[in-house]
Amino acid sequence: MNTIDKFNSHVMQTYGRLPVVAETGNGRTCIDENGKKYIDLGSGIGTNSLGYCDEDWAKAVSEQAFKIQHTSNYYYTKVQADFSTKLCDVTGYDKVFFGNSGAEANECAIKLARKYSFDKYGSGRHNIITLVNSFHGRTLCTLSATGQDSFHQYFFPFVEGFIYAKANDIQDLKSKLDGSICAIMIEFIQGEGGVIPLDLNYVREIEKVCKENDILFMADEVQTGAGRTGAFLTSKLFGVKPDVTTMAKGLAGGVPIGACLTTNRLGNVLVKGTHGSTFGGNPLACAGGLAVLNKVATPDFLDEVTKKGDYIRQKLSKCDEVDNICGLGLMLGISLKTKKASDILSKACENGLLILTAKDKIRLLPPLNITYDELDQGLDILIRLLEE
Repeated sequence: MNTIDKFNSHVMQTYGRLPVVAETGNGRTCIDENGKKYIDLGSGIGTNSLGYCDEDWAKAVSEQAFKIQHTSNYYYTKVQADFSTKLCDVTGYDKVFFGNSGAEANECAIKLARKYSFDKYGSGRHNIITLVNSFHGRTLCTLSATGQDSFHQYFFPFVEGFIYAKANDIQDLKSKLDGSICAIMIEFIQGEGGVIPLDLNYVREIEKVCKENDILFMADEVQTGAGRTGAFLTSKLFGVKPDVTTMAKGLAGGVPIGACLTTNRLGNVLVKGTHGSTFGGNPLACAGGLAVLNKVATPDFLDEVTKKGDYIRQKLSKCDEVDNICGLGLMLGISLKTKKASDILSKACENGLLILTAKDKIRLLPPLNITYDELDQGLDILIRLLEE
């Protein structure tokens, strides 16, 4: 029995997998069990922020594994203290809760918002506004927060308390404000929704509305954070400071992590017994996170992310099949004129290129440290397939 048949005989079929058995990786190249090489412009859906097996990252994680791999959150670890200190310093926040995924981070934010409002105003002020076409995770609660009807199937009853407003329509959002709203949660770029950025003025108006009504302004930066858009947090590019920001994906370079960041004003809302996570703040994840911060959270590195994004745009814009390119930095969505993104995804894999899709677009989330030579290799394959 080959690897794929063995895999499929025991692993639940919850993903539409491509026929690649990833065996090893080096830099921005994935190598399958047959030795075939793939240029990776998807980085594990934006998770391998430093590519495969970055030397400094691998050293940090492996050295931590030989010290202590896990301990209960009844105790302290130096690596979590160091990571939380640096993460708060880089982001400008004061407090953080660590989980293991973006969905966990968003669950924490939702609980924080509801408890903050309950502590201050009592019951009945628990509704959270999210946006149509948003995506916030696959747990039952974060699926309920997700503003896409296609995700609201099968798992009834969903969690109540979420109201969906049209993105980039401030009047629609304001029409949903009443005494029951405790928070507004947005993605600056709706990644799973098609790599669609929000309008700058719309985001700033949301921040204003939240301040005027003591509503928490919460940003889901699970996909946009950790340098993906050319700023460590995309909120900086929009000129806002949410009360709560969630992170995951590329934050730890490929090991499970989730982070819910907030300010001192909200830092003591969740207290002993109100929230927790067995693996949250795991020493291996924190070691990986520190290695990522040490490389990514510098002005020169982030400037290069922006420049590489511009380079991709310039190169792809010359291709006749490309209709439009949206996104920021190295989070890009490519609309096509005649071809289907899903077909290009399969053909790219056959030709040694790993890419992603989002709705009807090709989605690129390459490792942040990808070289221009590697970009050329990948983009040349993509352009050839688009022009066939």
